[in-house]
Amino acid sequence: MSYSSDTLCTPGDPSLKSQGAHTEVLERMGHLTQSIEEHIGQLSTGHQQLEAHSPGQGPGEQEALLSHQMGQVVSLLQSETNGLLPHPLDSRVDIGAGQPGPFTKPTSDCETTLVSHDLSNRGNDISTFYHTHFRNYILYHEDKYHEDKNPSGFINLATCQNKLCTDLITERLSREDMNIIEDTLLQYPDWRGHPFLREEVARFLTHYSKAPAQLDPENVVVLNGCCPVLSALAMVLCEPGEAFLTPAPFYGTFVFSTSLYAKVELIHVYLDSEITEGNTRPFQLTVDKLEHTLLEAQLKGKKVRGLVLTNPQNPLGDVYSRDSLIEYLEFAKRYNLHVIVDEIYMLSVFDESTTFHSVLSIKSLPDPKRTHVIWGTSKCFGICGFRFGALYTHNKEVASAVSSFGYFHSISGIAQHKLCRLLQDREWIDQVYLPISHSRLQVAHRYITDKLKELQIPYLHRGAGLYVWINLKKYLDPCTFEQELLLLRRFLDKKVIVGTGKFFLCKEPGWFRLVFAERYPQLKLAMDRFCQVLAEQQLEKQPEDTMRM
Repeated sequence: MSYSSDTLCTPGDPSLKSQGAHTEVLERMGHLTQSIEEHIGQLSTGHQQLEAHSPGQGPGEQEALLSHQMGQVVSLLQSETNGLLPHPLDSRVDIGAGQPGPFTKPTSDCETTLVSHDLSNRGNDISTFYHTHFRNYILYHEDKYHEDKNPSGFINLATCQNKLCTDLITERLSREDMNIIEDTLLQYPDWRGHPFLREEVARFLTHYSKAPAQLDPENVVVLNGCCPVLSALAMVLCEPGEAFLTPAPFYGTFVFSTSLYAKVELIHVYLDSEITEGNTRPFQLTVDKLEHTLLEAQLKGKKVRGLVLTNPQNPLGDVYSRDSLIEYLEFAKRYNLHVIVDEIYMLSVFDESTTFHSVLSIKSLPDPKRTHVIWGTSKCFGICGFRFGALYTHNKEVASAVSSFGYFHSISGIAQHKLCRLLQDREWIDQVYLPISHSRLQVAHRYITDKLKELQIPYLHRGAGLYVWINLKKYLDPCTFEQELLLLRRFLDKKVIVGTGKFFLCKEPGWFRLVFAERYPQLKLAMDRFCQVLAEQQLEKQPEDTMRM
C-alpha cells in the first residue's frame, strides 16, 4: 500500500449520532409539525390558511406536502439508524458501478420509503431495496455535469465507466461495416445469442484469456449484461435461501443480482487491511479465510453452493496470481462448490509489470464442470450502454439452463452484429485501442494518485481496473460508518460522487473507491471539489483536536 495505513480506528458506539444529523432530523420534524398544525387548522375552520403560506395549494397538494415531508423524516431516520450507504452506480447494473453503487442521501420522494398498498410484500421489498441503493444514481442523472449546460452538476467518480477512449470507440462504431441491417437481425434471436456472436466471443476469449485450446461456442451464452448472467447463474445453481461465498470488500451490486430473483445470500469472507503474520498484504484473500467462513456458515445451517470471485478485483484492483487461483479452485472442489469468476476487467490491466491470469488459461481445472466465467465489454471498451455480458462454462447443462434467460434478457440483433464486428477487428484492438487505452489509464491513474500523495492519503497501488481504493480514516472522528456517511454527504454537497466502503461491504469504516477513468477536465474539477471537502473537514477537526489536548 502506498502511504502505509494508520492503525485501524476502532468503530465507536453505533448509538452515537452526529450533531449535524440530529439537526437535520429536527429541522425536518419541525417543518412536518408546522405543516400538520396548519393542515388541521384548515380542516377545522374551513379556511384555506395554507394558501397564505403556499399560494395555490389545494387540499390534495397539502396532503402531498405532508406525505412528502413524512417521507423525508422516515428516510433520514432509516439512513441514520441503519447506516445505509450502498449505491448502485456501476453501469453493469457496476453500476453498479461499478455498477447498485456507493452513495446514499435522504430522498425527497416519499414514495421511495413509504409502503405501497398497490404492491405485494415482495414488490415493496424490491422497491425499497432499489430506491435505497439507487436514489443518488437517479439524483446524478437529474443533475449531471455538463461543461456548458450544467457546469455545477454532479461529477460521478463512483460509477465504473471508462470515458477515456470514447473518441476511439465512437470512430470504430461509425465505420461502414457496422451499419448493416439484415432480416435476421430484426427477428427474435437464438436465446443463447446469435451463433455468429457466440462464435466470435469464443474466439476472442480463446485469444485474450490465453486458453490452452479453442473454446467451444456451444458453451457461450450471451445476455444483456454481466449482472444478468450472475443473476441467472444464481437461479440455476441454487435454491432460494442458499448462499455463495464472496470476499469482502466486493462489488455491492452483486447483492442485488443474486437476491432480486434468486433469493440467494452472499456470505462475506471479510478481508483486513492490516498487515500481520498471516496477512502479508492488505486485504489478502487466503484459503484459510475461505474455509473458516464456510465452516462458520455451515454451523449456522447455511447451505453454501459456490464461490464468487472478481479478477481483477473490484474495488481493490488486485490481480490474482495463477497459483492463488488454483488454490481457490481446489478449495472449492474439496467442498463441492461452484466457482463463478467475473473477469470483466480482464483488458484493463494497464501496468506492464502486472500479469493477468484468466481461469480459462488453466490447462487442468480442478473441477471444470463447476467453473464458470463471466466477461463483458462494458468496462474495458467503455460501451456499457450496449448491455452485453457473456458466460463461458464447460458445463453444457448450466449453459442450457442459463440460455432460457435470454427470453427476458437478450440483446437486440443489431447490437449483436456491431459487437461481433468489434471483437473481430483484432488488428484495431491490438494496435490501436488497447495501447492507447492502457496509456490513458496510466496517465489518469498517475494524476489521481499524485493528488492523493499530496494529501498524504493512503491508497492501494494497483495496476488494474478503472478505480483506486483509498483510506480516508483520518478525516473521520470517530472512525465509524456514521461518520463515513456524513463525509459522503459533504462530497455530495460539493457535487462530486464517490464510492463508500460501506457499499462494497468493507468491514472497516473509512475506505472509499474513486474511479479515475474520466476525461481530464472533469477529473480535475472533481478532484478540486474532492480536495475542498477534505480541507473543510480537516479545518473543522482542528478545533476539536485542540480542545482534547
